[in-house]
Amino acid sequence: MKLNKPITLEACAKLINAEFDGDSDFIISGINEIHMVEKGDLTFVDHPKYYDKALNSAATTIIINKKVQRPEGKALLYSDDPFRDYVALVKKHRPFQASSQLISPSAEIGEGTIIQPGVFVGNNVKIGKNCLIHANVSIYDHCIIGDNVIIHSGTVIGADAFYFKRRPDYHDKMVSCGRAIIGNNVEIGACCTVDKGVSGDTKIGEGTKLDNHIQIGHDTVIGRNCLFASQVGVAGCVIVEDDVILWGQVGVQKDLTIGKGAVALGQSGISKSIPGGITYFGSPVQESRSKMKELALIKRLPEVFELLKKEV
Repeated sequence: MKLNKPITLEACAKLINAEFDGDSDFIISGINEIHMVEKGDLTFVDHPKYYDKALNSAATTIIINKKVQRPEGKALLYSDDPFRDYVALVKKHRPFQASSQLISPSAEIGEGTIIQPGVFVGNNVKIGKNCLIHANVSIYDHCIIGDNVIIHSGTVIGADAFYFKRRPDYHDKMVSCGRAIIGNNVEIGACCTVDKGVSGDTKIGEGTKLDNHIQIGHDTVIGRNCLFASQVGVAGCVIVEDDVILWGQVGVQKDLTIGKGAVALGQSGISKSIPGGITYFGSPVQESRSKMKELALIKRLPEVFELLKKEV
């Protein structure tokens, strides 16, 4: 998330009551969790396992719970609970803004777009031209919808990321401040959910079509002209390249890439990155013909056992 107005390191430190190491006028222009950081961003780290990743990332300001040597060109904020302070900054710079009507006055809706009864359109939403938004769709704050998009009833665009920190006796919510961005000529079926990014953007590329009852997790980026059949579930931080087809009930783990033109047959489970241009099946997936041969051989196991008994 880029800040509407950049802040200084000293001002940020005062907001969270933290010590800092760096120039007091050092500029912070964005707030992002580690997967999405860019130059000028502030991020946080609270586990020794990830110190090096955060300190060597593109982020230029890091909230950290240990005093370490400051990398050149960066600034550090010292906190006893970086997660807590990061969330506090998110709430400060993108506070929840309650709505008092179904379509926010701040929403921008393009020429020729049809909004059916019962649709909720949140604050600062942008919807392009010639879209059709069916009844009871919810589009949360800051989402962007392209031109010629169709969204069917009951779908929710831009709900919070499923992202929590485990505390000793509860789960602490990471407050989402990202967006969901839907490209031109996309169609989304009924009762789908497209979560916003934690701090970046969840994106669905131009021409992609989603069937009913599909879940797209936070910060996932889906390419152009993909087809997802009913009940596909995609976790967070997944990259789906162009022309991918996922048939019914395919499940996709987090933090992986599905290559261009890959096809996953129904009820497959994708647990790691897979190359494009191949048809897959099974859980975990493998090339479909090899998997089918394997299943055929498994069916013959009772026959093989009987033959072995006779030989003995």
